Amino acid sequence: MTSGTALIFDEEMTRYKLLWVDPACELEVPERLTVSYAALQDEGLAQRCVSVPVRQATDSEILLVHSEEYLEAVKKTPSMNLEELQTFTQQYGDVYFHPNIYHCAKLAIGATLQLVDSVMTGKVRNGMALVRPPGHHSQRSAANGFCVFNNVAIAAQYAKKHHHVKRVLIVDWDVHHGQGVQFAFEDDPSVLYFSWHRYEHQGFWPNLRESDYDNVGKEKGAGFNINVPWNKVGMENSDYLSVFFHVLLPIAYEFSPDLVLVCAGFDSGIGDPEGHMCATPDIFAHLTHLLMSLAGGKLCAVLEGGYNLTSLAESVCQTVQTLLGDPAPQTSELNSPCESALESIQCVRSAHKAYWACLQHTVAPAVSEPSTKRCKLAEQEEAEQGQEEAEQGQKGAGEEVVWIKTPARLAAPVHTEVALPAGLEIPDRCVRSSPAQTPELLQRIRENFSDALEDEESLVTFCNVIAILEKMKKQEIRNGLALVPDVTVAMLCAVQHAQMLLTNRLLVVFLGDGDVPTRITNDGKSLVVKISSQDSEEEKSSHHVSVCLKKGCGDDAGLMQAVLGILLPLAYEYDPGLVLLVRMPGCGVGKAAWSQVISLLQGLSQGHTLILLQEGEKEVVGATAATLLGDPASSLGPLGAPLLSDMETMERLRERLQTHWGLVQIAASGEKAEK
Repeated sequence: MTSGTALIFDEEMTRYKLLWVDPACELEVPERLTVSYAALQDEGLAQRCVSVPVRQATDSEILLVHSEEYLEAVKKTPSMNLEELQTFTQQYGDVYFHPNIYHCAKLAIGATLQLVDSVMTGKVRNGMALVRPPGHHSQRSAANGFCVFNNVAIAAQYAKKHHHVKRVLIVDWDVHHGQGVQFAFEDDPSVLYFSWHRYEHQGFWPNLRESDYDNVGKEKGAGFNINVPWNKVGMENSDYLSVFFHVLLPIAYEFSPDLVLVCAGFDSGIGDPEGHMCATPDIFAHLTHLLMSLAGGKLCAVLEGGYNLTSLAESVCQTVQTLLGDPAPQTSELNSPCESALESIQCVRSAHKAYWACLQHTVAPAVSEPSTKRCKLAEQEEAEQGQEEAEQGQKGAGEEVVWIKTPARLAAPVHTEVALPAGLEIPDRCVRSSPAQTPELLQRIRENFSDALEDEESLVTFCNVIAILEKMKKQEIRNGLALVPDVTVAMLCAVQHAQMLLTNRLLVVFLGDGDVPTRITNDGKSLVVKISSQDSEEEKSSHHVSVCLKKGCGDDAGLMQAVLGILLPLAYEYDPGLVLLVRMPGCGVGKAAWSQVISLLQGLSQGHTLILLQEGEKEVVGATAATLLGDPASSLGPLGAPLLSDMETMERLRERLQTHWGLVQIAASGEKAEK
């Protein structure tokens, strides 16, 4: 299995800077690269990565996206004097040229392509390129927004041409719209481009009508351009995760990319003077983790924006550490997305429902005018509000924003421990469980589970399960797997032990038909999510959620809709200390879908997951262990349409849950909507 994370950096790309006074460009400084790389070294992350050398891009590679006339014009800049550089710059917007910028721009492309080559040839699994100048604003014949050549757009074309990649997903989490990438692929169905960005009803740079949610692509590319406009500042972690759960990931799984490219702009993080957002650096760990389940883990992150050097460096470290496979940091205080974010989510889903089966049941907003709030203020009130926000923004630009540094992300000495019968083949990297069967533990198990103790083997199995949980508590292992005689009884045993001694926030995920013991669901100490074909007339509590699918867990499209739209939002908001994943016999989940569920859940509780399988499920043991070890989840391929009845069931469930759980919401409250 391919492993390793590439890190590409060359100090040569710091050797240009602004040579004249230009307030619009003074933020783009060489230190953006040096502080990012220094932070990776200080955290010991650079040393763990595979160093890949930088090369210059060739003319033919640049011409994959840019015009020959533009390339020839940029080629002349190294010989220009200061006055000529200023004159040349003036024909473009918010960019500057320097005698060395052409050389650096070729290195930035070359570094990006080296990363793509390393990932696509299997030398590494994933990686990040720290490059400068950035690229996502540059267009076919124009520099723009600090960008000379479009690094990621060129990389997408290069991957298709040289590595025969059929489908590329580009995720642009920079705070500015990457209009250059959008224009490069707006009629191309082989590239799915996603961007969230400050828009503020076309009031924020680049002030383009094409940046709004209803610009979905053209001709054959219709539906393959996703714009999520942020119409106010101050977006938080909950807003970002909601867009991933309810817009990007459902579409991305249906698209099924062969490669994921990230326009990794960290001006969308807290403290940035351009973004004015409130998302903390740790959120980029989770966004990265969620994307790593796609494309067999083939992910290339390429630096774009980021102008608060502290926030930038921390965010880069969070991204690279996740690429390296370390457990994601604990999430906290996630809540409902703000009304403005929900409005954008609903509008985007509505605009794309005609193109993606996963959105076919989306409800359209009552008012769908582009860039228009449904709750309109009177013209004068809106003008006054805009003036007030502008004044606050100016005030905030001069104030230092302070946030809590993400705690150290420590990996347990042992990644995965398994309690399995001897002779059962598992990956070599797993450690077999060797529990300490204390008299006290044996007595407690006999007293509480005497009905299930058919023989001494059952007793040993329960001891194994508890031993794995104890080692997670002590940070000796990250996760575990147990094959048990009776999965329901073993689940009850694990839950009881975890609640008494380990955590008061336990997430139990139950896949397949069968009864969840009422002792688990009635104590209020657990969140239980069951996905099955069993239709229960009983009204479940807000902490006992049952998702009924007509074909149960055997329909990949329906299962993934339930996981992305219901399970993950609930789980992230709940913020568990431990995840217990139970697979019922005959649940019907295929190996690929099963691996996807495991992989996605690993972003929770710092990776502390215990999986219970019943004897007889030996055929999935290998895939389960491999995914727990961090191997990429198998691709599901392009997903078909979920059953309409399943979508209707989930929408009814969402309507009930959203009064208790904010992250399941997909529409602004108090709005009348129509199908």
